[in-house]
Amino acid sequence: MEKRLQHIITLREKGRLEEANQLMVALVKEDPENGFYQFQCAWTYDSLGKEKEAVPHYEKAIQLGLKPEILVDAYLGLGSTYRTLGQYEQAKCIFEQAISEFPEAEHLKVFYAMTLYNLGEHSKAMETILNTLLLTTNHKEIKDYSKAIKFYSDKLDQTWD
Repeated sequence: MEKRLQHIITLREKGRLEEANQLMVALVKEDPENGFYQFQCAWTYDSLGKEKEAVPHYEKAIQLGLKPEILVDAYLGLGSTYRTLGQYEQAKCIFEQAISEFPEAEHLKVFYAMTLYNLGEHSKAMETILNTLLLTTNHKEIKDYSKAIKFYSDKLDQTWD
C-alpha cells in the first residue's frame, strides 16, 4: 500500500480524524478516479460523523469499481450512511444490491434489518435478523432451538388456536 495512504489509515486508527480526513481529501483531489481512495475518503468523513460528506465518496468508489473485499464494505458504509441520514429507501436498495452480490456477507443483513425496521417493515426485519443469528451464532442453546426459531422467523404475527 502506498506510504501516504498507510499514514492516513494509521492516523485514523489513532483517532487523529481531522488530520486523516484533510490528508485523504488532498489525496483524492490528486487522483479522483481511484476508487480505493474515494472509499477511504468516505470512511474518514464517516469517522468524523460527517455522513453527508461521505455519501458522494462512497457512491464514486462503488461506481469506479473496487475489489470484492472492499466493495462489500463500501456498500455497507453507503447503506449505513443513508440509513443514518434518514434516507431509508436508498439504504434498502443499496443493502439489497449488496446482499444479492454478497449473499454470504451476514454483517450486511444486520444493517439491512435495521433499515427494514426504520421503514416499518418489522416482520421482515425480525425474520432477517433471526435468520442471520441462526447462521452466525455458536451459542449452544440457540442452536438447540434453531428449528423453532427458523420456523417462527416469518410467522411472528401468526397465532394458533
